[in-house]
Amino acid sequence: MSSLLQGVSLYLIGMMGAGKTTVGRLLAQQLGYGFVDTDDVITQATGRTINQLFAEEGEAAFRQLESDVLAQISAHLKLTVATGGGIVLRRENWSYLRHGLIVWLDVPVELLYTRLAEDTTRPLLQDPDPQGKLRSLLEQRQPLYAQADLHIIVNEGETPEQIANRVMEAIPSVLKTTASHQNVEN
Repeated sequence: MSSLLQGVSLYLIGMMGAGKTTVGRLLAQQLGYGFVDTDDVITQATGRTINQLFAEEGEAAFRQLESDVLAQISAHLKLTVATGGGIVLRRENWSYLRHGLIVWLDVPVELLYTRLAEDTTRPLLQDPDPQGKLRSLLEQRQPLYAQADLHIIVNEGETPEQIANRVMEAIPSVLKTTASHQNVEN
C-alpha cells in the first residue's frame, strides 16, 4: 500500500471525538509512516493546553497557530496526520491538506456526544447544551468535510482497527484520481 501512495501523507479530518488520533496511529503503523497530531504539536510548542490557548488567546489565535503547524507538516512526506476538528474552517488550510490524501472520519452526533460526554479538554464544548453545540458545529463544517478525498462513515460499535482497515481498503479507489491532480515526487 505504501508503494501505491508513493509517500503521499494522509490527513484525517472530522469532528472532535471522531477518533482521528487513534485511527491515525493505527494507519501510520500499517503504512510504516510517522504519526503527527496537530493539537499535540501545538501544545508542545506553546507549553499550554488547547483549553488554555482558547481562554488566553482566543479561537482566532489558536486557528492561526493551527495553520502555521499544518504548513510545516505539509512539507513532509510519509506522515499520517490527525488534525483538529476545525482545521477545515480556514481556506488556506486546504492548500496544505491537498498535499496529501484527505480522509473524513464521519461520526454521527449522538456517538460523538457519547464519546465526549466526560471530556473537559474541549473548549468548544464548554456549553450549556454540548450535544446541540456538536450538532451545530457539524452542520457548519459538513460541507467542508465533504471535500475530502475519502469519506468514511463510522458506525456505532466499530473498533478503531476496523475503521483503519476500512480506510486502507478504500485508499486505492481514490489514488488514481488524486495522483492526477498532484505532483508526486519520489
